[in-house]
Amino acid sequence: MFKPSKVFSGFSVNNLQEARSFYENTLGLTTEESEMGTLDITGPGNNHFMVYEKPNHTPATYTVLNFIVNDIEAAVADLKNKGAKFESYDLPGIKTDDDNIARGNGPTIAWFTDPAGNILSVIEE
Repeated sequence: MFKPSKVFSGFSVNNLQEARSFYENTLGLTTEESEMGTLDITGPGNNHFMVYEKPNHTPATYTVLNFIVNDIEAAVADLKNKGAKFESYDLPGIKTDDDNIARGNGPTIAWFTDPAGNILSVIEE
């Protein structure tokens, strides 16, 4: 019978040390290098995910992590001040404003990338 005791996600990056710096210093998460050479990251609510270095890494074209925040404007401004690069979209159903925030068509959300180009988001609760 399939009955897992835990679940976590993982995705690749092209440089583990750049990823570690970003996830620790920019996002304020706890990181730990595992004996397998991966980076184990702990986020809010004791949620875990894994990042691994892959020589032929291709950035994810979809959102790999979502961070729930109470004040999206403050979160976006803070992350921009820390060097995070936010995405701008002008697509059917998704349009970001001058602050790189999509509003009014689903959750209030802003997308940004890690140093490897993977897409992350902040979503206002």
